[in-house]
Amino acid sequence: QVQLVESGGGLVQAGGSLRLSCAASGFSSYTLGWFRQAPGKGKEREFVAGISWSGGNTRYADSVKGRFTISRDNAKSTVYLQMNSLKPEDTAVYACAARRATGVYIAATYYNYWGQGTQVTVSS
Repeated sequence: QVQLVESGGGLVQAGGSLRLSCAASGFSSYTLGWFRQAPGKGKEREFVAGISWSGGNTRYADSVKGRFTISRDNAKSTVYLQMNSLKPEDTAVYACAARRATGVYIAATYYNYWGQGTQVTVSS
């Protein structure tokens, strides 16, 4: 069983930065992903970024490429999402997810452990 706890969300002006953290128990062999749910989009979870257990393989949504960076520190059992040049359309609840695997997948249904999420609000 993997437990995930996100932190680092908040309110920031457009163009600003935030770093999200996801602390986990026993995730060294797991692929980790960040997803977001924007207001008014129901329960749709949008893939943001993912990283393999070794950290050697990463994937990003086109909408965040060049602005967001995912990384992990297995010694600290933590995955990070550095978000720069934030835009109002990045406003959402961000959640991390995990699955014991070697690849990085963008489908939310692929992941079987989820955190509660942290709110990110970007003002214009």
